[in-house]
Amino acid sequence: MTEFIDTHTHLYDEAFHGESGQVIERAVDAGVAKMIFPDIDSKTRNEMFSVADRYPGAVFPCLGLHPTSVDAGWEKEYEELLKWPERKIYAIGEIGIDCHWSTEFLEEQKKVLKLQLEMAHRMDLPVIIHSRESTGIIMDILEECRHLDLRGVFHAFSGSIETFERLQKYGMWLVGIGGTVTYKNASIAETVKKIPADRILLETDSPYLTPVPKRGTRNESSYIPIIAEKVAQQKGMDIGEVAAATTANAKMLFGLE
Repeated sequence: MTEFIDTHTHLYDEAFHGESGQVIERAVDAGVAKMIFPDIDSKTRNEMFSVADRYPGAVFPCLGLHPTSVDAGWEKEYEELLKWPERKIYAIGEIGIDCHWSTEFLEEQKKVLKLQLEMAHRMDLPVIIHSRESTGIIMDILEECRHLDLRGVFHAFSGSIETFERLQKYGMWLVGIGGTVTYKNASIAETVKKIPADRILLETDSPYLTPVPKRGTRNESSYIPIIAEKVAQQKGMDIGEVAAATTANAKMLFGLE
């Protein structure tokens, strides 16, 4: 059976309360054998680890402070990250800069991002970057942090091929392609044609960004084959080739078997 990996899914979100088991089983039945759980903050972290513990070998948790959870009390949230020294995690993320909702704590977001990039370097882990209306700012930070030899993924990538190419100056950076690639007039549908297959990861960002034709409903990891089919169409590849390439990419980046 074709194997896929959803490299960005929040199946521990309250949108799946009481249903996470069924949703994970549907994903596995659809060929999505592994799912990466990005962290958000201390409010959801226990539930994330709890779901991951119930599905070893299928769910792989990460650790990080999401930029929209960075505010005046960020130090306490950052300290919460340090309380899991023995926990097996697969990436630092999702972390980044979000200027869409507010720029009130932009300087704090920058500081927290740098701290977590340094954490990833110390732990020799990849990072999952959240970038919303902040590409230039993040690029500047990556320039400052070139000495850290970072690697990771730009989640929900929507940039141009020029942005993708610039990213490659700062380490080994892959891009997460999700449901938006199926949306009418989405620029990423054209850009993905030019991105090398060995730099693409598949993701859902469930419960958000549901692909067409499921748009308007709650997203879930079992929809990864829909996204893969669109990527295959855009790149002139067979869906099996897309599955093989993106699964190999995910295993390499996150250190999966």
